[in-house]
Amino acid sequence: WVGDRTRQLAGAHIEFLSGVNNPIGIKIGPKSDNNEIIKICQKLNPINEGGKLSLITRFGYKNISEKLPKLIKKIKDAKINVLWLCDPMHANTFKSRAGYKTRHFDSILKELSSFFRIHKEMNTIAGGVHFEFTGDDVTECLGGSVKIKTKNLEEKYETACDPRLNNEQSLELAFLISDFLKK
Repeated sequence: WVGDRTRQLAGAHIEFLSGVNNPIGIKIGPKSDNNEIIKICQKLNPINEGGKLSLITRFGYKNISEKLPKLIKKIKDAKINVLWLCDPMHANTFKSRAGYKTRHFDSILKELSSFFRIHKEMNTIAGGVHFEFTGDDVTECLGGSVKIKTKNLEEKYETACDPRLNNEQSLELAFLISDFLKK
């Protein structure tokens, strides 16, 4: 994959990946330029091979309803073959007052819900999701049916990098995604 910060068209990462035959993920954040994304897709997949590119959107729940439809339209108009994935974790990250990097379950769910709804409305396929989660009973992400609050973060905050959904939050989200797929 190529990240949102390393995705420059004339940059070393894109140049390197243009010689890779394996499938490639392209992370897309709220500040992405859709015209540049088109050019990157064309450079990384000049023969427009199906299954080669995955666009991993990470817009945040506040931006997805504005940004995703415009990107889908651009990709469809350019007739570029991509697989659509959603990473609802990264653009919904914030620091608590106590300094803990965290995410709120409701924000993650709002972005996912919008992702599935938009793809249904635009007759495209919501092809996958990306999460950080653990089977452990950590307190790194707020909310969910376990109702983790800001004051609970310090109880079992164990991540060295990105806050993860705990075992109960992960299962809850899996069932909610199942509901989205049934609609």
